[in-house]
Amino acid sequence: MGALPVFRWRYAPDGYATRRQLRAQGLRPGGQDVAAQLERPRRRRGPLVAYLYRVDLAKPVRPMTPARRAALAKANAARRLCPACRRDAGYVIPTSLGTGVPCAYPDPHGPEGSTL
Repeated sequence: MGALPVFRWRYAPDGYATRRQLRAQGLRPGGQDVAAQLERPRRRRGPLVAYLYRVDLAKPVRPMTPARRAALAKANAARRLCPACRRDAGYVIPTSLGTGVPCAYPDPHGPEGSTL
């Protein structure tokens, strides 16, 4: 396989799309290799790169089945469960903390709050 064709930002020919653009059209790459790349120059840093796929080789997005929907709901619920207190935090637990915010930063004044 030779080098990928490189296009400047916003100058890709028709027939190519990024993953997000494919998804917006209800498509997925479907196992195909990257066909080209876009480069957007930046000052003092390397260029931003976006990979392009051929639209004619893209396949339709697989439909969401009840089993996949249930598995996704279970996985998202696990991301909300605080490992320290085992309660549903109501939000996705930040990986930087590893626990819910109340467990990571307990209130030094207790549950009553400030004594001022």
